[in-house]
Amino acid sequence: MCLNVRSSSIGLIASCFLSMLIVVGGHSRSVGKTSLVAGLIAALPEFHWTAMKITQYGHGICSANGKQCHCACDDHSWAITEERDCTGKSDSSRFLLAGATRSLWVRTRQGKLSEAMPRIQQELSAAENAILESNSILQFVQPDLYLSVLDPGTADFKRSAQRFLDRADAVILHDGRNAVEWSNVSVTAVASRRIFPIAPPPYVTPELAEFVREKLHLTVST
Repeated sequence: MCLNVRSSSIGLIASCFLSMLIVVGGHSRSVGKTSLVAGLIAALPEFHWTAMKITQYGHGICSANGKQCHCACDDHSWAITEERDCTGKSDSSRFLLAGATRSLWVRTRQGKLSEAMPRIQQELSAAENAILESNSILQFVQPDLYLSVLDPGTADFKRSAQRFLDRADAVILHDGRNAVEWSNVSVTAVASRRIFPIAPPPYVTPELAEFVREKLHLTVST
């Protein structure tokens, strides 16, 4: 895993570790990113995953606790919590339930992810292997594998997903029977990528699990 941390004041810093890093993104909310992460953790237990969910809040939400507030303090711009609950009641809890070694929930204000990156880098450097749920983290890291979840039945297409779509190594594509038209979005960037069709509830097919396993082992061997 090569972890590139970018800061507007110090430029680009690159540190390379022997562990593997997967990033899972998607074009909108509720398209199955968390389910995909949990599914990969369960399907590939030999990697002893540290899982991380990154949430960016808009105006009026406190990163410290995810609740409504009007604080503008610098120490409320980001927070990281280690999940202890294995019941699957929250997204980060689902990662533990699936078999993750550790699960972390990163919360930042919109546009403040860079401020949390030194701590995120610290957590990743200590992980045996890591899997992250986020699009925006691709501003700062170069993962060994980036998977993008696309649901043709969901009209919204995040700017962050559009920005990084061409970096996807594979696309996990929902059944398109209820397809809508994505305005001003081109998917030609991933036309040559591996496409893994899914019909949830299963989000991880045997073919996808084997693809990820082979890609990671290939990266280690080279």
